[in-house]
Amino acid sequence: MIGSILIVVRYRPEHKLEIHRKIVKDASRRVRAEGLNGAAVSVVMKDAGLTHGGFYKHFASKHDLLLESLREGFREIEDTLAHAAEESPPGEAWKEIVTTYLSLELCEHPERGCPLAALSPDLARAEEKIKPQIVAELVNYKSRMLPFMPGHRTADKERAFFVIFSAMIGAVEIARILPDRAMREKVLAGTRDFLLRSF
Repeated sequence: MIGSILIVVRYRPEHKLEIHRKIVKDASRRVRAEGLNGAAVSVVMKDAGLTHGGFYKHFASKHDLLLESLREGFREIEDTLAHAAEESPPGEAWKEIVTTYLSLELCEHPERGCPLAALSPDLARAEEKIKPQIVAELVNYKSRMLPFMPGHRTADKERAFFVIFSAMIGAVEIARILPDRAMREKVLAGTRDFLLRSF
């Protein structure tokens, strides 16, 4: 009689964390590209090469995945903009943020861009129970960008943040509607030029 052989695969301790990060990163990009409903559990798990059943080893609920993917999206754009600002000449940081945010590349690749430009209407309609966490991400976003904003007093920097980012978010949303690349660039360039002359 031939006995069965049980093969036990042992993963490194950090394996689960690496898989978790991959799921969140993939979900973040999918959500920004397709909207809040783009992070269907089965699709996200398939992207990560895992089964649907493995989802609950990583997340308590779909809301947890959604919030982590939004957090990842905000961190990604914050890092991109902060890096651009830190590489700029003194006093030019906010201008580099505007130029980077309103680039055609980020406009045409929402999966790498700002969650607000990709998801504002969805976030406004999100369930009430997750809105406090969304607001917390907005506060973190503002806090990370504030040191780079024009103005001497904190109040001036906050006002500049809301004006600049509101204009940029709107410009990207409108540009993404337009089918022609030259028209998209015109909207982005016009907004960029206006903002750079306004502060």
